[in-house]
Amino acid sequence: MIIMRLLSSLKHDESERGIFHLGRALVKNGHTSIIVASANKDNDLVKRLERDGNIYHQLHMNKKSWLSLLQVNTLRHLIEKHNPDVIHIHSRTPAWILHLALKRVKVKRLPKLVSTMYGFYPINKYSQALLDVDTIITVSDSVTNYLKKGLRREEVDPKDIKRIYRGIDTRRYPYRHNPSVYWLRHTFAEYPELEHKKWLVFPTIVGNEYGQEWLIDILGNLQEEFPLIHAIIMDDDYKDGDVAHEDFRQRTHALGLADRITYVGRKRNDMREWLSAANIVMALANQPESIGINALQAIHLGTPVVGWDQAAFSEILQPLYPEGLVKKYNAQALCKTVRHQLESVTRPEMTSEFTMREMISETLDVYRELHDHALLEEQLLFDVSAAKRVKKHLKSANNPMVESSHKRVSNTKVELLKKKDTHPSTQDISKRSSKDKSSTPHNKKVSDTSNDR
Repeated sequence: MIIMRLLSSLKHDESERGIFHLGRALVKNGHTSIIVASANKDNDLVKRLERDGNIYHQLHMNKKSWLSLLQVNTLRHLIEKHNPDVIHIHSRTPAWILHLALKRVKVKRLPKLVSTMYGFYPINKYSQALLDVDTIITVSDSVTNYLKKGLRREEVDPKDIKRIYRGIDTRRYPYRHNPSVYWLRHTFAEYPELEHKKWLVFPTIVGNEYGQEWLIDILGNLQEEFPLIHAIIMDDDYKDGDVAHEDFRQRTHALGLADRITYVGRKRNDMREWLSAANIVMALANQPESIGINALQAIHLGTPVVGWDQAAFSEILQPLYPEGLVKKYNAQALCKTVRHQLESVTRPEMTSEFTMREMISETLDVYRELHDHALLEEQLLFDVSAAKRVKKHLKSANNPMVESSHKRVSNTKVELLKKKDTHPSTQDISKRSSKDKSSTPHNKKVSDTSNDR
């Protein structure tokens, strides 16, 4: 198979999309993997893709940018050049560019289209291009239910929807992984206030939808009972013009909790170390989470997770670590669960669910199913065309026989008519004979009488 994947950017966490792992699996299984994105050729991620055997093309398809429409012809040429069997769309802007490019594309067989919905996208005109495909992949059951409900509301025909959970590379996130001594020493040198503390790691940035304000309830209610409790936020300590960030900082300073919070920055490549070293990983998003990748990584590392009982957090924690589920938006229940985890640590058990291998296998099955369906359609069209040719041939072969029979009949009629003209009928002959009889004796009698005289 020839698989082409369209992305706006490669900057997203590869654990969410599995771009690198899926490309490597395609190449390993003898397929052709083509990736089209906006990253430059000298980008480290692009070099990694090409090193794994992927074919990379740079195409600027930035999100929600009208300038991206200038890439329609370029994408059309790429499709005509590679003639992919399946095109996988990972974002809405590339989906629009693709649909415009396919209108005039010149290929023997149009590719099958598959898209992935990574979140609760609004079901509107902008998302329509992402939905006009052969198969839609959703990343959780909550996204699937949201999509089906939205399609019914918009009175759109039901789609072929496949739910494929995002998976974790268990080799990179092994169970009960421990940070290196070097990493711990470096961390304590940079953040000395973290030494000998119980870490509550908040693995996302500060924002209205991420739920950092719940840390205030936890720290305020448990600081006397657990004086070593400390919150670690994966965000910068200051962001100019960010209202949510500034409001959170002011509240923590007003309540005397600022010394119990450390900001370690948002652009880090050691997330695995922070998650494995944490006492508890917090999953407190105010809005339903579609993937919950950080919570899933922590579970595979064996770190306890405390999160709201909703959306992806519920789908992950219910089968893997139900002790961490909290009735959503309930501060009292949240503090109670955190207290229980700090008093008696119960770690998640090792699991073989939500793995990268499982995600890749299910995605490849979708590709194969679409490819087999395309081959079946092509064979049916060929059979129908062949049947029409045979029918036309038989019809043309039968027509000369009919025409020759008609000619023979008409020729026979002509010959009979000619014979009728050349050979008089018996009535004519009798008339002529009677006429001769009436005239000849009279003349003879006269001549004989004259001779007598």
